[in-house]
Amino acid sequence: MAEAPADRPLIAIPARFSSGASALRYAAEVTSRNLVEAVWAAGGEPLVIHPHAPGGEVDDAEVARRLRYADGVLLPGGGDLAGRWSGQDEHATLYDVDVEQDAFDLAVARVCVERGIPLLAICRGLQVVNVSRGGRVVQDMDEAYGEERHHRHRVHAVAVAEGSLLASVVGDKIESSCYHHQCLDVLGAGMEVVARAEDGVIEAVEIADAAGWFLGVQWHPEDTWAGEPQQLAVVRALVEAARAR
Repeated sequence: MAEAPADRPLIAIPARFSSGASALRYAAEVTSRNLVEAVWAAGGEPLVIHPHAPGGEVDDAEVARRLRYADGVLLPGGGDLAGRWSGQDEHATLYDVDVEQDAFDLAVARVCVERGIPLLAICRGLQVVNVSRGGRVVQDMDEAYGEERHHRHRVHAVAVAEGSLLASVVGDKIESSCYHHQCLDVLGAGMEVVARAEDGVIEAVEIADAAGWFLGVQWHPEDTWAGEPQQLAVVRALVEAARAR
């Protein structure tokens, strides 16, 4: 692998709240090692930031100030979004819901899209962006679609729309590692589907009127980036957009 350039763009990654982590005596704030290593391998400098939105209250202007040093942002996967953000009832299968995490991530999504900060949204991150723009999610795919659309611990083929940003990065198809029980349902304002799984589930979205670079994918490029150049290319596209900015 070629050595990354010295001028690594700063890629902000909101941390995930965790009840604990190895060698720590208290609740933790964490991110995936695979994720930060993918950003590093793609030429970026991963910068994990604290999600501050006590009680689910957040000031977008404050979040924008906190992101002023970031060249780009990666919204990662994680637990479920509370149904309240999309006007939906709370489903019984929701897990790891944290309204502070939700509120902060939603603010990050709004700030990035409106202010042109390059943004790559992965899995939950894509759902966050969709909800931030007035969209809704399928809260439990097994209930809505049946076992034939089960997307946990699965690798499947994804077809990519010709002429899309994603196609310029990975080509017309990609084998993708997914782990989610929710997916996009009603699309938010300006969101355009650019990839689907074989079963029809939305796997990638772009925003035509975004002020800057944006790509959202439902799968996890960080799972297999080390052995699959297409997956690393997704993260590298964010880093290059951040460098250009």
